[in-house]
Amino acid sequence: MTVSMRVMSAGDGCKYLLRTVAAGDGDRWLSTPLTRYYVEAGTPPGQWLGSGVVSLGKGQLAMGDRVSEAQLQLLMGMGRDPITGDPLGHAFPAYRSVPERIEARIADLDPGLSPGAKGEAVAQIEAEETERGRRRAVAGFDFTFSVPKSASALWAVADAGTQALIGEAHHRAVAEVVAFMEREVAATGTAAPIGDI
Repeated sequence: MTVSMRVMSAGDGCKYLLRTVAAGDGDRWLSTPLTRYYVEAGTPPGQWLGSGVVSLGKGQLAMGDRVSEAQLQLLMGMGRDPITGDPLGHAFPAYRSVPERIEARIADLDPGLSPGAKGEAVAQIEAEETERGRRRAVAGFDFTFSVPKSASALWAVADAGTQALIGEAHHRAVAEVVAFMEREVAATGTAAPIGDI
């Protein structure tokens, strides 16, 4: 299995998930005919997974429940409980835009600079801030679990029963990897705000 990771920014960072996984625009079963495999568009609906699910929504969520668009927007877009809407920890920080950072740094320049020195300093500030780009709060990480091509090819030509077994094995493997990541890799924490430097 291959696992890829994508950083999800707070706010709009989960929009692609809202358009695909939360929308569940392709309601596929674990076993479908070969022709459907190649012609059906869309993404299967997302499901809640991980040991933390039971602590959300005052126990109203369970592993395997379908993730709704509203739930995903609350959790990943706003840092809130997907059922109750209650804040989960500190609010996501809001960072200044590139033009705002440039303006603030220019305002801090020594007023005694010559016009030439000020021009050089402004150009340097603009280059540095443009290179830094827009800073965004991290809401979470999107992990994509992919089976090897050989397993996909086997699934594509297998009978419905074998397809279901391959799909179930993949889902079990994903659950095991998530449990390992929760136990050995993932960590959360808070720190004192350091500003937008």
